Amino acid sequence: MDDYRRIADLIARDITGGRLRPGQRLPPQRVFARRRGIAPSTAGRVYAELVRRQLVVGEVGRGTFVRAAAPDRQPGHALTEAAGAPTVNLELNYPSAPGQAELLAPGLAPLLRPDALAQALRPAAAAGTPDARDAVAALLARSGLRVPPERILFTGNARQAIAATLASLVRPGGRVGVEPLTYPLVKEIAARLALTLVPLATDEEGLLPGSVTAAHRGAPLSALYLQPTLHNPTSRTTGAGRLRRLAETVHSLGIPVVEDRIWSFLHPGGTPALAALAPERVHLVDGLSKRVAPGLTVGFTVVPDDRVEAVARAVRSGGWGAGGFALEAAVRWLGDGTVDRLVAAKRADARRRQRLVAEKLAGFAVRSDPAAYFAWWELPPPWRADTFTAAARAHGIAVTPGTAFAVGPGRTPDAVRLGLASAPEPELARALTTLAGVARDASGAGTG
Repeated sequence: MDDYRRIADLIARDITGGRLRPGQRLPPQRVFARRRGIAPSTAGRVYAELVRRQLVVGEVGRGTFVRAAAPDRQPGHALTEAAGAPTVNLELNYPSAPGQAELLAPGLAPLLRPDALAQALRPAAAAGTPDARDAVAALLARSGLRVPPERILFTGNARQAIAATLASLVRPGGRVGVEPLTYPLVKEIAARLALTLVPLATDEEGLLPGSVTAAHRGAPLSALYLQPTLHNPTSRTTGAGRLRRLAETVHSLGIPVVEDRIWSFLHPGGTPALAALAPERVHLVDGLSKRVAPGLTVGFTVVPDDRVEAVARAVRSGGWGAGGFALEAAVRWLGDGTVDRLVAAKRADARRRQRLVAEKLAGFAVRSDPAAYFAWWELPPPWRADTFTAAARAHGIAVTPGTAFAVGPGRTPDAVRLGLASAPEPELARALTTLAGVARDASGAGTG
């Protein structure tokens, strides 16, 4: 019997060599086994190995398809140039306000004095400093959420705050309820912590409380991870009434929650936080990467009173603590109004970019929020997410296929997410025009 890894290597060479094209469908496993003269179980292991290498994607009821993305590229990494032209990267989503560096520089100047620098370069504890806790508490209060500073812990960024909080809540093998479309890095965090993600039912307003109850009764959930405000990728925001019902549900079932608020700053009037309704259950996660800049930032989590030490231990053991210099810089930017000015500029910027989406993609099924920095495009038939992603890349444009967000074995969405924040506005406008043309031309949508 042929070794399944050797056969997988052969198929991998066909994919990387271009003999099997992005979006092309592989034969059913039974047919593949018959052609290769191998057992069906061996064919299954070959296909599983190709999925593990991120060379193919399996879609229930539809088959197995060659992925659009190269296997050594993950969403969020820099892209090489395509067809000799600079790539417009709509996977990345890092907002940058005009004059951002000039706004940030004065806050750093005091840290360059030798005495201040020596202090800033010391390791920071998970609890940060009193000044940092007070600054973040004041930031949250401006959005209507008042928390005791002693419940605030710090990490290097919001992703590390998610990882530390989940690690403190869920043992390996535990079940974490999530929206059926969720932040891709949460899928990676769950895999590394050996957690099982359980997709829960949603509607246009967000997570359905009844789906939490049903899933928990079937097999206990150890935690929930949710994005109630400007959900990534759909931009959906859950209303106050639904949040109250969710708070009642998690309280009655005793389920802890990780509430990701990283994009909530884009709502000018603020939005209700689940953490305000169920402070004894909810661990709020946020950070400064989107408000300020991704290269020098701080994440933080607001935890229930009885969870402070448990989450702090997870931060320390995971090596997820905030850098002292970044923490001191954040305190100054929060205190001197720099963060508020950047937030105002980025709110205006997001709305301009959403107007471009509305103009360039008029007539298509695009779901978004006027305040959001991303849009969820439900593709017209016969396009599938992977084939459209490949076609976009052939035009020098990177988008994120819906498969990156999907949780569970169900049918993956025929949609892509457009990150609007990173590309300069003129490039974004040209890219959206090009993508609209690609979508209207269905000749490239075949599966081979």
